[in-house]
Formats: sequence, structure tokens, C-alpha cells
Amino acid sequence: MRKAFLFLGIVAVAAAAGGVTAWSVARQSDEKVLYVDREVERNPSLGSHFTAYQSDKYPDLTYAAENAVQAVVNIEAIQEVEVPQRRGYDPFLEFFGIPQRGGYENAPRYREQRAGGSGVIISEDGYIVTNNHVVDDATKLRVKLYDGRKFDAKLIGKDSATDLALLKIDAKKLPTLPFGSSDALRLGEWVLAIGSPFDLQSTITAGIVSAKARQLGVIPNDFSIESFIQTDAAVNPGNSGGALVNTRGELVGINTLIKSQTGSYIGYSFAVPESIVRKVVVDLKEFGVVQRALLGIQFRPVDQDFIDKEGKELGIKELGGAYVAGVVEGGSASEAGIRKGDIIVDIDGIKITEASTLQEQIAKRRPNDKILLSVKRDGKVKQFEVTLRNKAGKTELITREEVDVVETLGGKFADASSRLCRELEIQGGVQVTGIKSGGILARARVKEGFVITHINDKPVYSLSDMQRLTDKVRAIDGIYPNGRAASYTLIE
Repeated sequence: MRKAFLFLGIVAVAAAAGGVTAWSVARQSDEKVLYVDREVERNPSLGSHFTAYQSDKYPDLTYAAENAVQAVVNIEAIQEVEVPQRRGYDPFLEFFGIPQRGGYENAPRYREQRAGGSGVIISEDGYIVTNNHVVDDATKLRVKLYDGRKFDAKLIGKDSATDLALLKIDAKKLPTLPFGSSDALRLGEWVLAIGSPFDLQSTITAGIVSAKARQLGVIPNDFSIESFIQTDAAVNPGNSGGALVNTRGELVGINTLIKSQTGSYIGYSFAVPESIVRKVVVDLKEFGVVQRALLGIQFRPVDQDFIDKEGKELGIKELGGAYVAGVVEGGSASEAGIRKGDIIVDIDGIKITEASTLQEQIAKRRPNDKILLSVKRDGKVKQFEVTLRNKAGKTELITREEVDVVETLGGKFADASSRLCRELEIQGGVQVTGIKSGGILARARVKEGFVITHINDKPVYSLSDMQRLTDKVRAIDGIYPNGRAASYTLIE
């Protein structure tokens, strides 16, 4: 059966064997075990390893559940979908002699399409964090609080690269969830997932942290940032945007997706860590856009697969770190002296063991922030201070008016292969490998395979060139694989 990653848009109580539920256990001096009001002779096979129960030494999830649930909301996303009505020649009408006009007419109608999700109140004055995929393309957002009140919500900003969004409702003195620390989470630590699966508002499930810094490649963005917290708390469609909470009732993640063979929960769920959530929320609140810092490298984690395939040729024998496969000219790493072939061992003392670890550490920072990289070069470890830059190669913060060209175009892209460039006699370009509805490419009816060579008359030789553009897209030039050149001019 095909596995699927599903964006999420009952605590089962197991009966004890033999039909007896053990609510409390106490050691007795006469070597009997007391189960509520029923005495059972001790059986040696039961073991004698039980110790006295000390409530302060074991997790109690009721405090976190009863407090955190009040700050988790249900979100209804309403989208107006055009339903075109085609009216034209009908041979059935002609057979019965019913007059009709020839040709076709478009008479579009609109219907409301509704989807559900969850959100978390993070401030008393009504700021709510949720997933981007919960609110994307919605024309109206409706929020239902734990106490039953409903509010229309305003979209403050969203970020497809992290699948996060920030909403605002007009309310005061709301219950909130404080931020905890996802960095401090330990494997095996108890957590709660709170949300509205299948429209069952305020559903709470429990599980443990199964893994951290998971990179799954499921966020549909060419520059996605993934470093998921994996848990075995049961979440289902509708849990998207809900809270992942520790035993102290603190927000440590935003539940985002599940890995499933059925489309419903059967194993593991994944949450965006608080370290990324906090930074994205602050940026969206202050600027309306995410202040994304880029290191400006192409890299591969130095894992066993890397060593087996390329280690001997490159002289790399030790696991760990990120191998720098390429450096963007004019980028943060290039300006600091990092070069191809280096191995980044840690960032500000945090060891790089996975690709997602490196992504998460950079995602927490803004342009002009300084970081300290430990880099292995020629067998020696050197320190490099790096000043992070934005996608345009600058240290300044961007404004809402500046455009994310890749996001605006609405597609998936890849660097045009050297073979294709030779065949088309071009120096370079970015090939369209997929088209998303609602973007510029879809509206301009650009076809897959098109190679973009210029945007606003500026040459685009690679995906990194496109990423650095911030001006509003007015014109796109390029060529199709069959050699047909095409130009698209956008008219407001």
C-alpha cells in the first residue's frame, strides 16, 4: 500500500489483562497486592520490582491539558470557488424542436468550499498561529474559541517555506499558551497534541517525542525549511495548526502532518518546532514577511551513504557535519571565506548531524545576524564568523513590498541542465518543473518545461539568481525545449 504524508487540515484506554483495571497499587507487609478493593495473592511471576509511588516523580498530564486546551481554537477556512457554467448547442433540445442559440457562453457561478484546522492563541489581544496550508487561498477565516465564541480573523502574514501563518481576531483578555523550548525537548518526553480532528474541537491526545530534526521533503516549496518534531501522539485531519504541548503546558510545536498509509493516523505525527515558530511569528507580526537569512551554500550531510559513495574520492572518513558542495557567489558563506570542499562541523557550538539541524539553526536567525562556524579544512578545524545575508545578498531587512519571486510565480523549479542549455544555445536558466494554481505562471498559461532566462529583463542563470530577485514581476522571457522562444508581459 502506498505511503503518504498528509497535512492535517481519543485517548484509547487499554483494559488491564483479565478484565481488572489497576487504579492503584500498594505494597503490603503480608506480601499481597491490593487492587482497589480486591485482594490478590502475590504470584512470584509478577516480580517484586515495584517501588512506592511518588506523584512528583512521574508525569501528570492533567495540568497541561486543562490549561493549554483553552488557548487552542478551531479555524474554518472558506474559499470561493468558481464553477463555470457552459451553455451551448444541445442535440437533445434540437431533436425535440426546442430553439437554442449556437455557440458557448460562460456564465460562472461561485460556491463556498470549507475546510477546517486548528490554531493557537499566543497573545491576549488575539494573535493566533496556525499552518499556512490551513489558510492558504481562503477568502474568509472564522475562528471558534474554546468557550464557543466565534470571530472573523484577519490574515497578518504567511510563510509557505515553514508552513506557518499568523492570524488576528478582535478580542481582549484571551487565554494564551506560553512558548516553551523545543531545543530542550528530550527523546521519550511526554507531550500533548491539542486540536480539532474531524471537527471534534478541543481533542487532546498524548504521546512521547519519538525523534527530533526530521527532514521529510514534504513542504511544497523549493526553499522549504523542515526540522520536524516526531511524536506518536494521535493526530488526524483537522489537527493542522494545533498545539504540541509539554507537561508544563508550554507550546513546543505546531502540529502539521502525519505519515500514514490510510490518510488517517496510524503511527507518527510531525510538528514544526517552537524555535522556528517563534521566529516566524515575530517576523510576520513586525514586518508582514519572514526575514529569512541564508548561508549561501549547497551542502550534503556527511552520513554513511555519503562516505560510501564519495568519501574515498574526497578523502573523508569521519561521520558528521555538512559537506559544502557549492558556494553562492556574493552570499554569506562566500564573503566569510567558506569554500567548496569545507565541512561545517557546528554552528555556534551546536553539532551538525543532520541536514535539518543546519536548516533549523539558520532559520532561527535574521539577515545581519552573526554566527560562528567551526569548519574542517585540510584535516584542521577553523573558526569563521559569518554575517548572514538575505536572498538578495544584502544584510538589510526586507519590507512587505519586496517580492518573493519564486512564491509569486507559483511553480516548482530546477536549474536547466548543461545539456539542455547547449541544445538551446543559452548560458543558463531555470526550468519550470511544476505549476501551482493561482500563481503568475498559471495565469500566464506557461507550460511545464519552459526555461526562464530573464525576469524583468534581468538575466536568470540559476535558481539562486531567481531567489535573489525581489522586484515585482512584470515580464518573463525564456524558451521551450523545442526551441520556441516566448515572452510573457504582466498587465495589472
